[in-house]
Amino acid sequence: MKKIAAYVSILFVLILAACGGSNTDENSDEKEIKIGASSTPHAEILEEAKPLLEAEGITLDIKKYQDYVFPNDDLESGELDANFFQHIPYLETTIEDTGYDLDYIDGIHIEPMGIYSKDIASIDDIKDGTEVILSRSVADHGRVLALFEKEGLIKLDKDVDKVSATVKDIVDNPKNLTFSADVDAATLPELYSKEDNVLVAINTNYAIDADLNPLEDALIIEGDESPYVNVIAVRSEDKDNEALNTLVDVLHSDEIQQFIEETYDGAIVPVGGND
Repeated sequence: MKKIAAYVSILFVLILAACGGSNTDENSDEKEIKIGASSTPHAEILEEAKPLLEAEGITLDIKKYQDYVFPNDDLESGELDANFFQHIPYLETTIEDTGYDLDYIDGIHIEPMGIYSKDIASIDDIKDGTEVILSRSVADHGRVLALFEKEGLIKLDKDVDKVSATVKDIVDNPKNLTFSADVDAATLPELYSKEDNVLVAINTNYAIDADLNPLEDALIIEGDESPYVNVIAVRSEDKDNEALNTLVDVLHSDEIQQFIEETYDGAIVPVGGND
């Protein structure tokens, strides 16, 4: 009987220890966020935020992407907790096209779209019939066309929302510009380098990766009033997640906003920071 009693006592202690370990894990203040991001500037900004998040008990696991499709696929599937690479119109288009149950918490920065050419030095030098190359991402088409309209190079149908405008909505094109929208966004810098006498609309993250300075090298650049703010995207069920909202708060902090301003010399415009 004594052996049985001793065995039961030991077993009871082990059960209590196991339960105690389980409660420690469940109640642990340590949290991990796995987030997908474009290499530049998103992953760089997140790397800068890591120490601030660690002070809040949050570990950041950053997975880098070079495309605009897989980050949302992986977020929907649960491979990621969040992603940071896209602006609101792109996210909304993805949701509409795929039926994904995604949302966003808040905006972090704006990456002004630029129109580049290695041969054409000014808007006045744009010749009749010049080709304009832009990505196949429909969510960016209205954005690019609005830049051309602002410079008086084309006119869009007045009844069309500029954010959703397409090439078909051009009603006046005095220079007979041709718009080619059938390439991946990541290949735009390469086309800028290879093609002669063309205009190329390049997203700022890819421009920076290609050692282009949007403020100095772009023939036309978007202003800071752009509605294309880059956001922290999440699954809808996680919009109020405490750790993810802490991530957004850290990215809105003075430290990170200042890092963005100083590192990218105005090419990346922070939003939502503390005044």
